[in-house]
Amino acid sequence: MAGLRVLVAASEVVGFAKTGGLADVAGALPAALARRGNSVSVVMPFYNSVRRSGVPIERTGIVLPVPMGDRVLACRVYRSHLPGTSVPVFLVEHAPYFERDDPKSGRGLYQEQVGGNKQDYGDNGARFVFFCRAVMELVPNLGFAPDIIHANDWQTGLIPVYLAETHRHNPGYQRIRSVFTIHNIAYQGSFPRELMNFTGLPGWLYNPGQLEHYGLNFLKAGIVFADAVTTVSPTYAREIQTGEFGYGMEGLLNNLHWKLSGIVNGCDYEHWNPARDLRIAAQYTPETVFEKKARCKADLQHRFHLPGKPAAPVLGVIARLVAQKGIDIILSAAQGFLDLGCQLVVLGDGDREYHDQLQALRDKNPDQVGIYLGFNETLAHVIEAGSDLFLMPSRYEPCGLNQMYSLKYGTPPVVRSTGGLADTVVNATEENLADRRATGFSFNDYTAGALYETVRWALTLYRDRPKDFKQIVTTAMVQDWSWDRSAEVYERLYRRVAGLS
Repeated sequence: MAGLRVLVAASEVVGFAKTGGLADVAGALPAALARRGNSVSVVMPFYNSVRRSGVPIERTGIVLPVPMGDRVLACRVYRSHLPGTSVPVFLVEHAPYFERDDPKSGRGLYQEQVGGNKQDYGDNGARFVFFCRAVMELVPNLGFAPDIIHANDWQTGLIPVYLAETHRHNPGYQRIRSVFTIHNIAYQGSFPRELMNFTGLPGWLYNPGQLEHYGLNFLKAGIVFADAVTTVSPTYAREIQTGEFGYGMEGLLNNLHWKLSGIVNGCDYEHWNPARDLRIAAQYTPETVFEKKARCKADLQHRFHLPGKPAAPVLGVIARLVAQKGIDIILSAAQGFLDLGCQLVVLGDGDREYHDQLQALRDKNPDQVGIYLGFNETLAHVIEAGSDLFLMPSRYEPCGLNQMYSLKYGTPPVVRSTGGLADTVVNATEENLADRRATGFSFNDYTAGALYETVRWALTLYRDRPKDFKQIVTTAMVQDWSWDRSAEVYERLYRRVAGLS
């Protein structure tokens, strides 16, 4: 069967620029698709962070005319490759829009620091109208005609609109189909109606059935006009069709449920594999985990200045410190965990109130609590390998990656049963233990009490039923949540959408 030709469009890609999980997907999925024999390219904006990344970059000689309202802006295109692969990455350059990120001055990809608070750039709408139009102008210059353009999140939401409404009958575009992925429906890209003047789209598209939702809504545009819509787990696909999780899009998604599906993101086992992870104190496999993991635990305790007590259960947390990630119920239950003899280790950055509460908890319990406010890649690996349990009680979680890392590292995750957490963690009920299916611990109610009782159950197995706990560890470690698995599902979807299946 001939390989597909796919262009992946994203506003950030790991190795070049990253603020969240979108970048991981935009880097890992194309690489996995290419390994399966498909011809894949990636396109993203050329930010300052791309220059700082150190990846090799070359000029292509391509200069695109990009219409923006009554002006035409020049856009140079550069080229690189996904690190360690031959997958091309096309970089869309326009300095006024994209070369402004600077960590020293508090300016990021989408936001800047204003008076101590992060604030969206006022021209984000124009910036990503430009990016979407540049992607469409780039298509004839790729050297191949894509079967699929795979757009990701609101920043690329107008691409399916341009494909369907303004470019469909142009030479080279007739056979292209579009897939649009929602990574987090809470971020929608809604802008004043006046932005329509820059888009070049017919004004009649601005109506409640197509582009309008409290302004010109890029996410809605992608949902309405794409040939298929995906999100990052089957459970999240169901959840976003409800009022609790749909953020105003639930009615639209119910009406278009026939083209919505959920595909779990993959885990990059090249970088997250305890058998060859050089960041941790000892490498281990399912066969050696109980012999070697103790060294990783001792290293974790040492790095966070905690007493080296082998018998003290270590609870690990790596998260953005915001309410979505469940940090509020972790803090509410924390004293109860400490009273049970646990140590708590937290790595993350986020809201100031949670920083202050964590620091107060550590000051009160310096022998049981370790915190690192910020992000540190090495410490993330150390926590995954050295903890006994990993806490991830998210209020909602479209997919999640850390629970998959925890499974691979033999650190059973304790999760709330939502989104991708529900799809990837098998709860340690007595039935699942008997069937040797359990890989972690989960609960439903978003309360500190439910989290506390679930941790108590996990500790009961850890302390009093070690055979069952070890079975959970080894079952978790042999699960396959690789990107190759996810890429196969995406490939089937692409073929169906392109009429090639």
